[in-house]
Amino acid sequence: MASMLGIGAALGVIMLANILEGGSPASLFLLPPLLLVFGGTLMVSVAGGTLADAKNAIKSVKHALTGKIATSADVVPVIVELSDSARREGMLALEGKLESIDDPFLVKGVTLAVDGIDPDELREIMEYEVHAKKATDKHSAKFFTDAGGYAPTIGIVGTVMSLVHVLENLSKPDELGHMIAAAFLATLWGVLSANVLWLPIAARLKRMSELECTRMEIVIEGVAAIQAGANPRVVAQKLRSLLPPQEQLDEAA
Repeated sequence: MASMLGIGAALGVIMLANILEGGSPASLFLLPPLLLVFGGTLMVSVAGGTLADAKNAIKSVKHALTGKIATSADVVPVIVELSDSARREGMLALEGKLESIDDPFLVKGVTLAVDGIDPDELREIMEYEVHAKKATDKHSAKFFTDAGGYAPTIGIVGTVMSLVHVLENLSKPDELGHMIAAAFLATLWGVLSANVLWLPIAARLKRMSELECTRMEIVIEGVAAIQAGANPRVVAQKLRSLLPPQEQLDEAA
């Protein structure tokens, strides 16, 4: 819940600060600047890539905000158990254990191993999949990083447009204050959306990708060890040494 909690708390603090300064939250939500900043930012971000990149990026938002952070420690005992079964009963015995495993990448690797795929080819196939995932995740994160760069500038464009409208109405001094305040809302939403929404989502996607790919790389080493008939204790020690430092500490605890 880190992303939703962080973004929600940040927006809450901003709104509270606005209230404490005597402002009204409703005054910040004007349709024209919101439409310009969010609509314009998304469209130019789409223009910087392909439609496929944009679709993947939009789909990744849900994963970034509500997806569970992948940890590698919980897959180690599963691999060790599979290694022990393979040594005692043979590789074919692993087929009956795959239904209880909820890691598709591990299931795929073990299935290939049971099918007798050459170890080098198996590793190559799995590494290609990791490489493809990294590339997809990189483009999704880049989409929101780009959005974080475009949003403030588009906000300034909106402010300039509004100020032009203000200058056209200098003959109405009683309305100028309200119009000038509204003009700066586009800049506010441009900077706010970049630093409270787009850039945090990009950072979250990058971090989740790192953790998920680390887990996949550990699975690759585990499958290779199972296929080689390595001692389960050696497999456990080797895989634990590949865990991120914090997960190694949690394992030790």
